[in-house]
Parts: sequence; structure tokens; C-alpha cells
Amino acid sequence: MPFEVPESWVWQKLGDIGVWQSGATPSRLNKDYYGGEIPWLKTGDLNDGYICEIPETITKKALEETSVKLNPAGSILIAMYGATIGKVGILISPATTNQACCACVDYKGVEQMYLFYFLLSHKEEFIMLGGGGAQPNISKEKIVETFIPIPPLQEQKRIIEAIEQWFSLIELLETSKEDLQASITQAKSKILNLAIHGKLVPQDPNDEPAIELLKRINPNFTPCDNAHDTNQLPDSWCWTTLGSIFQHNTGKALNKSDSQEGLLKPYLTTSNVYWNCFDFTEVKKMFFKDSELEKFTVTKGDLLVCEGGDIGRAAIWNYDYDICIQNHIHRLRAKGDIYQILYLYVLMLYKWKDRIHGKGIGLQGLSSGLLDKLVVPLPPYNEQQRIVSKIEELFAVLDEIQKSIEA
Repeated sequence: MPFEVPESWVWQKLGDIGVWQSGATPSRLNKDYYGGEIPWLKTGDLNDGYICEIPETITKKALEETSVKLNPAGSILIAMYGATIGKVGILISPATTNQACCACVDYKGVEQMYLFYFLLSHKEEFIMLGGGGAQPNISKEKIVETFIPIPPLQEQKRIIEAIEQWFSLIELLETSKEDLQASITQAKSKILNLAIHGKLVPQDPNDEPAIELLKRINPNFTPCDNAHDTNQLPDSWCWTTLGSIFQHNTGKALNKSDSQEGLLKPYLTTSNVYWNCFDFTEVKKMFFKDSELEKFTVTKGDLLVCEGGDIGRAAIWNYDYDICIQNHIHRLRAKGDIYQILYLYVLMLYKWKDRIHGKGIGLQGLSSGLLDKLVVPLPPYNEQQRIVSKIEELFAVLDEIQKSIEA
């Protein structure tokens, strides 16, 4: 026997507890066999649950003239061939099947759902019996020779009830996971919204006002009011644009016709850039002339922003070595005392709030002009650091929750 069972249980073969039959496919050449009122199920219609929809039908003539069989409502079906092998279902109304399905149409001494859950739990064993390969298959003979442990009827009912309680709990947890994921994103958005309006950490009256910082960074700046935002900033803050506080460059277009001269350097594309991380599995290399390197090279601390694809996606280059970038990546390098990572979070919030848009017909892109004109808040430098520290502290807690629900 496969394993030990309680003394009140018995082992039986599936063939001993029910009548099993397989279906057939009426000839496709005879149009009189198809399009009738009798449902005709294929293995792809099995759904590991109650079968409510069967798209194809056959006629009464097909039922009378071919070996196809009508299975009564309540029959339990199992797929025997191909990719669906081991998949099961329960008919809620009479139906026929093709030859790839086996049906238990009459079962004695066993509850319907107990048999169904046994077959569902036995799927991997049926797949192994199928022998693998491109078209694995099991026969009706293998199915009916399979052993099933049979508890007393009342215990079967208790087992069914327990299984369904656990399934309900699992479904509830899955739904709760989705709700919790959405709540985590909303919480992060709320944190960032408080941060960029000066409400996440206390103000320090000893901090130098941001306007003085801005004058040092860019003496020719144009004052920017906050009329576009109903949330007023703290007195020590000011509104500015990204172009006022960051030097801005884009990278070099990948051109295979370029001469193979210069230095062969690693080369990031937008597909390598994710939110504050990088995918290094496919990093291209390109030749760069000495005169190009300063413009196209990224150094530690630079803020990178994607022009196309997922427009506005951004990351901080936080590595001790330099790398070059393609023309679809914007490189933002702080002009003075700017804590770049704060503006990574600003871009993240703007992205969530749909405040970063590309332009163009068909394939849209975030131009240098649009990015430079993006209005952003500027806190005093010391407060920039306090804000980032608080954001990362709170995000770490939310990330731990997210990891636990994904585990």
C-alpha cells in the first residue's frame, strides 16, 4: 500500500469504487455530427472545478451512431493525454467527452468531493504514470488500477469540510495579499507626498533657507512660485526646476556603423535601468572616443532617468566604477549641495501620480526640455538628508512586510 492509514480506513482501487468510461471524437467529416444540443467536452475545458461552460456541441445522431458516451451530471472527469494530463472537473449537467477524457459516472461508498479531491491531489502521480515526453498519456486501465484510501463516510464528509475551509482561507489570503500590496504602494505614495511638502520630518530653524542654496547653485535662476500646487511649502523651502539644480546630459546612440576606434566601454540601455537598481545580465559594450567620455559617462551619485519605454523610471548610479549610457537615458548630475536620492523619490512620486509624461506621435519620449522644466520642491540641504533617512526607514518596514507576503 502507498502509505499507512487508520484502522477504520481501507485501500481500494479506483476501478472498484466506480464505473469509468472514456469518450470519443465523432468524425469531423460528417457535418451532421456537430452543432447540436449535446455538450462535447475536450480536455482543455477541464478547470479543476465545476464545469459550467462547454463551447462545442454534437448532435443526437452522433450520440447514436458513434462510440461517444453521455456522462450524467455529477460525473468526475480526468484528462489522460498531453499537456492537460491529470486535470479534473465535475459536470454540472450531462455531457459527452472526447477520447482524451476518462469519466467516473457512478461511484459507490465514496463521496463525490472526496473522490474529486483525491484525483486533484494525485495529479503529479498521474503525470509520472504518463511517462513524460512530448505527449505523455495515461490509459483508463492505469487509472482504475490506482489505489485510493477510503475512510468511513462520515469521516469523508469531515475531510471534505476541512479541505474546503482551508481552500476558503487560502483564497481569502490571496485576495488579502493583493489588497495588502495595493495598501503598501498607497502607503509609500503617502510617505513621499508628505516628504516633498515638508511634512515628514520636523523643520530646523537653524537650516539655511533653500533659496540661498539655490542662489549659490544657479545665480541666474528664475524664481518659481508654488501656485501650481495647493499644498504650500515650509517657509525655508522653495520651488525650482530640475534643470536649475542638475546638469543634464543624454548618452550616445548605438550605431554599428561607427568606426571601431577608441575605448571599449560597458554601455547601459533603458532595459538595464529599474527603480533604483540595475539589471546587469545583458550589458552591451561600445567604442567611445576620449572626447566623448565626459559627456556620456556616469559616475557614482548620478541620477539616471529613462526617456522612453517606462517613461520616467529612475535610479541612482551608486557604484565605484564608471559606465557609459545610451541616448535614451538622461544623466542628471547635481550642480551643488543636492542630495540626489531625494529627487529619485520625487520622480517616483510624480510617476505614481501620473505627473511625468512623454511627447511624440506613436512612440512617446521624455525630452530633455520636458525633464529640465519639471517643477520640484527644494528643501534646505540638511533637511534633504533627514527626509531621505526617514523615507528609507519607513520603506524598509514596508519592504519587509512585502517580502513576508510574497514568501
